[in-house]
Amino acid sequence: MIHRLPDLPYPKNALEPYISEETLEYHHGKHHAGYVNKLNALIKGTEYEGMSLEQIIRQSDGAIFNNAAQTFNHNLYWLSLSPEPTHPSKALHQAIDETFGSMDRFLQAFTDAAVGIFGSGWCWLAVDQEEKLRIRATSNAHTPLEHHETPLLTCDVWEHAYYIDYRNERAGYVETFWKLANWENASKIFADKEYLQNSGAL
Repeated sequence: MIHRLPDLPYPKNALEPYISEETLEYHHGKHHAGYVNKLNALIKGTEYEGMSLEQIIRQSDGAIFNNAAQTFNHNLYWLSLSPEPTHPSKALHQAIDETFGSMDRFLQAFTDAAVGIFGSGWCWLAVDQEEKLRIRATSNAHTPLEHHETPLLTCDVWEHAYYIDYRNERAGYVETFWKLANWENASKIFADKEYLQNSGAL
């Protein structure tokens, strides 16, 4: 199957002033597109050619894994952002309170984890196999999908996600991530894991 670069779910200038149109031009149009194109080239004529993105991530390694995982990670990242304010559902908010003590404590713990990643990577709010919420900090292309966890929300902390707008101030970028976080999408996945499949991320 051919994997395709999804359209952004909003105009390229919709996240300003927090994330610029120029950043989206490069991040979506160059970096994300590059992963998709490389993945399609790598899997042509291999056992992975007929697999879904999720199957490739769980069964491959090396360059094929990296490009498949980065394709998915970016797919979810765009859905993790919203130009309009959103709020967690009652059920997700309650689960966050029960797991982390409060929303404020969760936001601080997630922010600390994202800022603290050494080098490139991703920070996730995910549901583990025991149906518990977890903050996962992963390096490079790694994703909770590898461990059969369901990601609800992700923040990209590769430099290309923020360097145009924030230079080397990752902390400033992560702080403004919360002004854009798409809690509506996260809540839908939390309520029904099948929504992740149907959202276009996989």
